[in-house]
Amino acid sequence: MRVLSGLILILGYAKSSRSAFITDPASLVNLFIGTTNGGHVFPGATLPHGMVKTGMDTDSPGNQAGYDADPQYNVTGFSQLHDSGTGGGISLSNFKIFPLLTCEQDYFEYCKTSVESRKVLRNLLEDGSPDDFAQPGYFSTNLSTGVRVELTASRRAALHRYTFPSSFPSNVSSNPNTNVNNTYIHPRIVVDVTNDGSQTSTYPSMQINTTTKRVTGGAQFQASFGPGRYSLYVCTDFQVPGQSEPGAGIEEYGAWLADYPVRWTENVDQMYYGFRDELGALLTFPANTSSVLVRVGVSYISADQACANAEEEIPDSTAGWDFDGVKNSAFETWNEACRLLGRIQVDPTGVDNETVSLFYSSVYRTHIVPADYTGENPLWNSTEPYYDSLYCNWDTYRTLYSLYALHAPVDFARIVRGFINIQQHEGWLPECRGATQKQYIQGGSNGDPILGEFFVKYYKQAAALNVSATDLYNALLADAEIQPPNWDLEGRQVNIWKSLGWIPQDGYEPGGTNSKQVSRTLEHAFGDFAISQVAQILGKLEDAAKYAQRSSNFANVWNPNVTVPSGPSSVVGMMQPRFANGTFNYTDPRHCSVHDPTQATCYLNAANHDGFYESSPLVVSPVFRDYVPHDTARLIELQGGVQNFIDRLNFLIDENYFDETDEPSQQIPFMYHYANAPGLSTVRSRQVISEYFNTSVNGLPGNDDSGAMGSYAAFYLAGMYPLPATRQFLLSSPYFPQISFYNPIFNTTTTIKAIGFEGNPANGTEGKIFVQNVTINGQPWHSNCYIDWDAFEQGAVIELQLTDNANVTCGTDSSALPPSLSTGGYGEYNYDLGMGM
Repeated sequence: MRVLSGLILILGYAKSSRSAFITDPASLVNLFIGTTNGGHVFPGATLPHGMVKTGMDTDSPGNQAGYDADPQYNVTGFSQLHDSGTGGGISLSNFKIFPLLTCEQDYFEYCKTSVESRKVLRNLLEDGSPDDFAQPGYFSTNLSTGVRVELTASRRAALHRYTFPSSFPSNVSSNPNTNVNNTYIHPRIVVDVTNDGSQTSTYPSMQINTTTKRVTGGAQFQASFGPGRYSLYVCTDFQVPGQSEPGAGIEEYGAWLADYPVRWTENVDQMYYGFRDELGALLTFPANTSSVLVRVGVSYISADQACANAEEEIPDSTAGWDFDGVKNSAFETWNEACRLLGRIQVDPTGVDNETVSLFYSSVYRTHIVPADYTGENPLWNSTEPYYDSLYCNWDTYRTLYSLYALHAPVDFARIVRGFINIQQHEGWLPECRGATQKQYIQGGSNGDPILGEFFVKYYKQAAALNVSATDLYNALLADAEIQPPNWDLEGRQVNIWKSLGWIPQDGYEPGGTNSKQVSRTLEHAFGDFAISQVAQILGKLEDAAKYAQRSSNFANVWNPNVTVPSGPSSVVGMMQPRFANGTFNYTDPRHCSVHDPTQATCYLNAANHDGFYESSPLVVSPVFRDYVPHDTARLIELQGGVQNFIDRLNFLIDENYFDETDEPSQQIPFMYHYANAPGLSTVRSRQVISEYFNTSVNGLPGNDDSGAMGSYAAFYLAGMYPLPATRQFLLSSPYFPQISFYNPIFNTTTTIKAIGFEGNPANGTEGKIFVQNVTINGQPWHSNCYIDWDAFEQGAVIELQLTDNANVTCGTDSSALPPSLSTGGYGEYNYDLGMGM
């Protein structure tokens, strides 16, 4: 697999000239990180948050994003929509296009059009990797048939370029689609209307315009992680370079069912398709046609709108469609300084190439989804933005949106507006959403801390960003106070939460599955903390106090008497399921960990009644499940003091209870900050990067989870960890001598300098990597463990004096520790609203 050619040249120049700037960050992005071994990353062509994500589909069992870098898997098509980094069922992969070099005896009726019959392997490079290439906004591959495939995209349309060989490759005789005795090559293009990733289509339709050869159609498909079904439509046009009009020169056309094409048929109504689950169109181009362009528009509204999307974004012209122009425009959209990647600048001096590529690749993946479906919402009419592909807020609320806050506030504001608009029409904030359908929630309603994160940081600018403070707060209150008919799909199980202060294990009631009770208790607590912070800003002090008190309910599921079987005596007390009468049930602290004697997983299924979701009580207990960072001081008190807290963290990590693949563990390496031992946080967080993240195709420790792992790695590399719905970031040392964040709303740049930077030790356990003291704009800062949002709002130069002494502390007094609610943190801020209600 070819690496991006710009990487070595640009980094080499930067290191030799000791430049502090990366002028072309998009060239440093490696799109293939995490494309095998369960990372499920999408490496195809898209714009930032683009609806269209056009890429390769393979027959891999792990093709949730369509693609698999393992060359043993066949290519089944090149479809227009994908998600990235998800678990669950295979999502989208709709409307595959596939090139046939020719067909048996060169007869239209003998062409193999079904997914199983048409698929082929990729060409291999000398090292055995597939001959695939990608950069932001572009993907290419060379198939074993000799056909070269190139893909690029606008927001709602894709442009494909298929280049056919002038003669049959030497290995082509093994391909059932070819006949080596044929002296001419008639290239053909398959348009697959019904095959999504899981072959779930119903109610298919398809039409071929006999004049323009435009193929339109659509079907209904199953959502990947929920009970809903969605309708989707396609509009496909074809152009042979040199022809003046799309569709000119096409010699044959017709519909196909499975492996049975019927020439000159114009729609599926002309064919009896019964229970066939595969249908589409087939088009034949003149013999020895060298290349074909295929423009594909998609829409959730109608086929007509799919056509309008394509025509608007990739317009017809006398010169033909400009593939290279669309490709270059997509690349520059990612790259230009006023756009996403260019807003974060690192100094690569003394930093290895892989680390710089890992950083920008991680930031890139945070902007693949959520996807901007504005104008494509079939559920209601609205002029507000509509964002989809939320898989799920449970994964992304911890780090993704805090990264947006640093460098992409306009995108963040549009996403928040979309969330609020969904609440206004459906009653509750979205939690897990895909292809316009509600999908199963993983825990509570984690839209609450996402809205809280936006408002706590941008309350002064909210009105200018078209975010209504009143509507935002009403959306939060709906989640907090109104129980939905089905809290497996949205909202919270709030009635019991409000009456008891925890979700009881025996609290059966209609409206959802009785499971994950401990996890949801802790998530509801943090959601209420986020609401308390918004209420405080708005001057709603009674509400602020009410929700701050409710946020302390995490302690209601703390059982101080539970220990780990054969574990250390200092690790005592666990989050545990609790009955409605106040007594505790028991869940083995090893449950759902690698040491679970029953090998339980705690994934989302009806059999999970142990109180936890995707995490063990041991992981839940030091971080309050999906971590509740607002009162770690209280947690340290519950666990018997600072040393017991440190012992527990060490035990978790050293005995492999820490799960680097899953979001509930993400903050654990930084939790030593709260015990006044930030040097240990630096060591542990750097070990995570060293052991679990790299730039290979299996360089992620698990699913990227819609950019959750990307933002997680980006923060670790930047030497920070965010605390959502607060104005604080935990602080460590960056992997660069300097990193800068430009904020286009504030028009400010904040630069973090690592004074005394001497490189990054391979294992992260020694060397000059510990923060000894901090200054902001030349003035001493009172903490070595956290910085405030003010530094990013106003712009600043933050200097971190590094040392090789791992025994550094947060500072000289208790104010140097990161804030906690029970010790007076997150109390009344002196907010200057600077906005209207």
